[in-house]
Amino acid sequence: MTGPTGLVVLTDRRAVRHPLVEVVADAVAGGARWVVLREKDLPRAERAALACDLRAVLEPVGGTLVVAGPDPLGGSAVHLPAAGPYPPPRRGLVGRSCHDEAELGRLTVEDYAVLSPVYPTSTKPGYGPPLRPARLAALIRISPVPVLALGGIETAEQVRECVTAGAAGVVVLGAIMRAESPRAAAAALQGAFDRAAVGLASDEPAPTGGSPDLGPDACTRADPIALSGGRT
Repeated sequence: MTGPTGLVVLTDRRAVRHPLVEVVADAVAGGARWVVLREKDLPRAERAALACDLRAVLEPVGGTLVVAGPDPLGGSAVHLPAAGPYPPPRRGLVGRSCHDEAELGRLTVEDYAVLSPVYPTSTKPGYGPPLRPARLAALIRISPVPVLALGGIETAEQVRECVTAGAAGVVVLGAIMRAESPRAAAAALQGAFDRAAVGLASDEPAPTGGSPDLGPDACTRADPIALSGGRT
């Protein structure tokens, strides 16, 4: 399984204007193909049911649900915190949150890393000052795995800066979860990524010399849960 690229949507059911599954479906309609399920405070049965509903949204378009934490909730893709576990569990896809050189240096068999916070954000307190694009680029150069950028990414210009720094994708929470139209927001951010990636590729020097080289998920249903509401 290849790692995330482009726009990656990070869930927060307390920030949405509509039920979470509807918001994610709208973002998928706008072009998002990767979603990371957080909602760690939910009981496992309810979280597994939510994971099943989100997979049902993503699978018809070839999308992938990544579950935050070591339990894949019937799937095969997980995203782990910088704190552990080490070594990571053997899964189809494993990502890890990182914030500096030391944490990147602890990576072993992970498939990708998420570096944050890149820009100022209220959702990533306690991790020091924002990296900004220059620091992001420096960390990406020493990372042993592809890197996604996270934290305060809300505009096309910020997406372009992250791609220019070398990010394989951008992870977005607020700009999608709080959007009046998640579909329009996702389309704008994914479009910005695509344009930046194409522009970056066109800037690469042309090669010289030679010839060109030519299980089903388990879903356990629980009682319906409220997927929207204010933060308490």
